[in-house]
Amino acid sequence: MTKRKEVLLEIKDLEIQGYSDETWVDIIKGVDLTLHRGEVLGLIGESGAGKSTIGAAAMGYARDGTRISNGSIEFDGMELTTASESEKRALRGHRIAYVAQSAAASFNPSHKLIDQYSEAPLQYRLKKRIEAQEDAMELYEKLRLPNPQEIGFRYPHQVSGGQLQRAMTAMAMSCKPDLIIFDEPTTALDVTTQIEVLAAIRDIVDEYNTAAIYITHDLAVVAQMADTIKVLLKGEEVEEATTKEMLDNPKEDYTKSLWAVRSFKRDQKERPKNATPLISVQGVDASYTGGAKVLDNVSFDVYEGMTVAVVGESGSGKSTTARVITGLLPPSKGEVLFKGEPFPPDYRNRTKDQLRQCQMIYQMADTALNPKVKIREIIGRPAQFYSGLSGAALKNRVDELLDLIELEPSQYYNRYPSELSGGQKQRIGIARALAAEPTFIVCDEVTSALDQLVAEGILRLLDRLQKELNLAYMFITHDLATVRSIADEVVVMQHGKVVEQGPKTEMFTPPHHPYTDLLLSSVPEMDPEWLTTLLEERGVDNVGDAATAQIDPNDPKIAG
Repeated sequence: MTKRKEVLLEIKDLEIQGYSDETWVDIIKGVDLTLHRGEVLGLIGESGAGKSTIGAAAMGYARDGTRISNGSIEFDGMELTTASESEKRALRGHRIAYVAQSAAASFNPSHKLIDQYSEAPLQYRLKKRIEAQEDAMELYEKLRLPNPQEIGFRYPHQVSGGQLQRAMTAMAMSCKPDLIIFDEPTTALDVTTQIEVLAAIRDIVDEYNTAAIYITHDLAVVAQMADTIKVLLKGEEVEEATTKEMLDNPKEDYTKSLWAVRSFKRDQKERPKNATPLISVQGVDASYTGGAKVLDNVSFDVYEGMTVAVVGESGSGKSTTARVITGLLPPSKGEVLFKGEPFPPDYRNRTKDQLRQCQMIYQMADTALNPKVKIREIIGRPAQFYSGLSGAALKNRVDELLDLIELEPSQYYNRYPSELSGGQKQRIGIARALAAEPTFIVCDEVTSALDQLVAEGILRLLDRLQKELNLAYMFITHDLATVRSIADEVVVMQHGKVVEQGPKTEMFTPPHHPYTDLLLSSVPEMDPEWLTTLLEERGVDNVGDAATAQIDPNDPKIAG
């Protein structure tokens, strides 16, 4: 595609400091960035590299506890480092938009989606309410949200995480901004939905000549989106090149190490013969109050010391199944057995020992950890509740758990969650689950919000803990690379049903169920042409049509 080369954003010698231990320390160290209209720049690097901090700075914004200490940020001729707050507020949401990683933490839970979409166009007097709502429905359809004419009238808690992420992407596009900052916008999406969202983003960037900064830890995704890639490490630029050149010939060792991650793959365990499953889900149906059935005859088993990965697109029933197992959503039919004995369907009717057996590790550690409570209390509460520990015994147990997750107790015992990186927060979530001394843990998308280097570390940690403690895992994920790394058995769900299940080796070996085949074919590859080629194979003639392309439900790849 032909793009105008007018410079929209130019950052020179950017330095940003963060306040820590009563002093200011450098976190961004002299980074330069030039972005033209209609171009997409990919920012990649491990957790703590400074990607999101630079993304925020592109809006003239410094996060809490940070300050822009030096450099220039010029947006379309306006110097943002010296602009007034009112001048910058006039840009944000109008000419510069931001799509955050955690949609759940970004929406107001008391307002409907379409009202939150309409807020910016109304505030800047670009459209009347009815026009904004019509635009919202059009974008919802482009982003492949179900029932685009109706979904906007739901509240955030009434849609899935993947649907909420797409609604936030639509909201950012409501004023047709000149620049959009995409901060990990597809980490919450399954691979089939991700394709539609990536295609829609590419189409809108091209159609409106919008520039974008695309922050991600997924190298295959950035390969589909970016014209240029900049690699960051600890606040400094490592290298920058066109996407093709960066993929074909990375020059720096650090960049090469990013390309080589996900080396971890453990051997598959076989089901023990004649053993009773630790957890057995048998013929479960479930519905939410006043809603349609969301689980339909779901059955599978999890054995001691083994990992069952549950995969499927957003809304397929993965997390709902976990809620049934943990007693948060009693089934309308069927039952859950623990070691062959029925589990009370409502957690309030379970004994303390039954509650202890099943624990959860959540996807978004940012929202799962109380920001006002220190690490010692976050981990200590379940240890105190389930084991009755207090005083020195409780402190010793918290220290043991911190050692177990490979964090030095003396350094982390008195910290707050805000003082930890994303990977460290997720380790605290793991320690909190272990504090109850469970036998079964639900890992709900526990690596999807992490960069690939940190995610591999979490997978290795979970594997070690499983071996040492003989834990069983139900691993909910949309990342098939994670499935290949850690699963023993795989359960594939679609529309609330189990469509296929079996040992991992069988599930990744053809022939597959048509829906499993669709999932496998939708995993992005490290090829800039992969998305375009796939869309063409699925009947999309060009990128301009990609956003409105819908997968035909009668397509033999999906039917079944």
